[in-house]
Amino acid sequence: MATIRDIAKLAGVSPATVSRVLNYDQELSVAHETKQRIFEVAEELNYTKHKRTNKIGKAVIRLVQWYDDAEELADLYYLSIRLGIEKKAEELNIQIRREGLDELSDNQVNGTIALGKFDAEQIRRLKKIDENLLFVDFDGMSMGLNSLVVDFDQSMNLVIDYFIQHGHKKIGILSGEEKTKHNLQPIEDPRLVAFKLKMEQINLYRPEFALSSAFSMEAGKIAMENFLTKMNDRPSALFASSDALAVGAMQAIQTAGLRIPEDIEVIGFNDVSVAKYVSPALSTIKVETEWMGELAVSTILDLAKEFSPVPRKIMLATKLVQRESTKKF
Repeated sequence: MATIRDIAKLAGVSPATVSRVLNYDQELSVAHETKQRIFEVAEELNYTKHKRTNKIGKAVIRLVQWYDDAEELADLYYLSIRLGIEKKAEELNIQIRREGLDELSDNQVNGTIALGKFDAEQIRRLKKIDENLLFVDFDGMSMGLNSLVVDFDQSMNLVIDYFIQHGHKKIGILSGEEKTKHNLQPIEDPRLVAFKLKMEQINLYRPEFALSSAFSMEAGKIAMENFLTKMNDRPSALFASSDALAVGAMQAIQTAGLRIPEDIEVIGFNDVSVAKYVSPALSTIKVETEWMGELAVSTILDLAKEFSPVPRKIMLATKLVQRESTKKF
């Protein structure tokens, strides 16, 4: 932060005058031009002090992920985002330096992309090693963190409006359960939050139709099998918080002798590559995950160029891709 003496020197006035002007001293008699010069110098110095400069040759971006390679394959969402990051970096001749949370270095980089969910301690460590920090798929706005996230409210409006238009009133959800890696803090599924709010607003939310499991195909299958075994009543439409969960749920539905979409319509989330190849082909909310990764690279480079006075939050819309797991109009 520029000092009063710095401002006084450039503005050609005394430090006392600067102090009184910046504190809006009503009793100070000074020309308008002098006040203007002091304020302009103060703003310019403040901007210059915080403007980031590129001190290294080829741009280097640190990528920190909360998922390991095996977990990526269980649910391809983060894999697709990472590939988008790496693709954009290659296109721009940028080096990606992948580091784990337990092996964070203090090497100089142009910025850090943190992909996934992180607890308070992990966030503190990330902020300590790099002030140019962008969280992807984690909303850190309340903590003053730059964030790139999906608009889950808009996504759930697409799902529920579609089911309502199909005449459904018994609508269920299979949400995902996650925990942070270090402290094992539960992470609330934002899709469930948005789904519940929307359904309560139209008086259709039924807690007994709200299932949950870990984000994997097998976990989704087990959760749906248990539900169908115990419950006589069932939803006629089901939303799953990931395509992996949706595929598992569909397997359980078909094993129970029910038909998709005639007995239960199913919509997933993400539109990963496998969605179009399962039987029946999965209708899903498409998240432009690869482009999300590309946008993360562009955003961190923008943030590296100059200081941003407030955190930036970018929300991405989604779209519904209709396939065979939902009925045609």
